[in-house]
Amino acid sequence: MIRFVLTELWPTYGLTIRTPRLELRLPREDEAAALARLAGEGVHRADERPFLTPWTDGGPGERVRSVLRGHWSRLAEWDVADWRLGLGVFLDGEPLGMVTLRARDFRVVREVTTFSWLGLRHHGKGYGTEARTGVLALAFDHLGARAARTEVFQDNHASQGVSRKLGYEHDGVSVDARGEEAVVSDRLRLTRERWAGQERPPVRVEGLAGCRSLFGA
Repeated sequence: MIRFVLTELWPTYGLTIRTPRLELRLPREDEAAALARLAGEGVHRADERPFLTPWTDGGPGERVRSVLRGHWSRLAEWDVADWRLGLGVFLDGEPLGMVTLRARDFRVVREVTTFSWLGLRHHGKGYGTEARTGVLALAFDHLGARAARTEVFQDNHASQGVSRKLGYEHDGVSVDARGEEAVVSDRLRLTRERWAGQERPPVRVEGLAGCRSLFGA
């Protein structure tokens, strides 16, 4: 009987990013379920709407299924010209949330975008900044990105603070519908030069050699 290791069939399962406190990697099925349940408990206060994703619409069960559908779709729809790397954020094996690194036509454009969420009980401890530092280190230091972009509601002060702390600069605005409200987002951009000129905590990336070509790097 021939046995295969999952990382041989899907190499991004062998990719791990380690920051001083956190481990970022693709979750296995039981870990994906734990992350989904965490999201079901809430990722922001009920009186807030910091994301376009309507996390507070529907019940916990719908949030759980939404996270699982997103995880599975990122795996199933991976393409070297349009990829989304959704990594679980773990602290000593405990799931805290997810951070996603995305790119289109990365081989040519060399730009990435990021998105993340943490379970509500894990807010305010610096995990979001540390997790984003981890995926940015992957993008800039190992994949050769030229810039990272993000869009943040102007009233999402926590995410604004993380982005500014990491060196993102204003790059325009966009307007989206948040329910029946038109809401303005700041477009923010972090260049490779700004990234290289900052002091940061150490980040270790393991297992990239086996999957580098999947990123168009």
